[in-house]
Amino acid sequence: SRVVADQIAEVLNFFGLSAVMCIGVAAGAYILTLFAMKYRQRVLGLILVSPLCKEPSWTEWLCNKVMSNLLYFCGMCGVAKEMLLKRYYSKDIRGGAQFPESDIVKACRRSLDEMHSLNVWRFLEAINGRPDLSEGLRKLNCRSLIFVGDMSPFHSEALHITSKLDRRFSALVEVQACGSIVTEEQPHAMLIPIEYFLMGYGLYRQSKSLSPRSPLSPSWISPELFTPESMGLKLKPIKTRIPT
Repeated sequence: SRVVADQIAEVLNFFGLSAVMCIGVAAGAYILTLFAMKYRQRVLGLILVSPLCKEPSWTEWLCNKVMSNLLYFCGMCGVAKEMLLKRYYSKDIRGGAQFPESDIVKACRRSLDEMHSLNVWRFLEAINGRPDLSEGLRKLNCRSLIFVGDMSPFHSEALHITSKLDRRFSALVEVQACGSIVTEEQPHAMLIPIEYFLMGYGLYRQSKSLSPRSPLSPSWISPELFTPESMGLKLKPIKTRIPT
């Protein structure tokens, strides 16, 4: 993971980029958090979706080991795919007896079929050996916006990482009835929080109908801006937690 974080710096150097805004999902969010901790001056802000932070719990470790063995000996078999899909998406979108499988899950299933099983095995082995980043989170000097579905197996990880971040510069948006990949399952729930987040950098022009305050302003976070009403979300509301 540390090698990958260093490779991000090499990519930025290649393209002549001094500082960037980062967005990552799950393990990608973990790598970007590690990158931000190591290269603080090169990260303007972090948008993390269902981020990993701590060492794997024994249940996650065991699940990863089962998938690793399946991938190593059987390839991308049906059981391995189902375990990965359960990690990514909520039960409703995965379908069942009453609801058909969604197009998003069907597309993901096809993508998994095309993946090299040994590469996925290497990924799971690396994730299973990840170190805990908790101690370094307080030292992050960039603003952070975290999304997580309340049905994600990494929901507790998102709560933990939010509790460790500086409360003045971070906010957590929990999306109801959603799994880990909020970017695909409920992308509409991310629009207005990201809009407010970018306003704090002057990167997004404010519309007349929105509050003039940024939820991640340098002085304070305004959690009321994340209410379902202010975001125009009627079907699946979200809530924001501020670290205590």
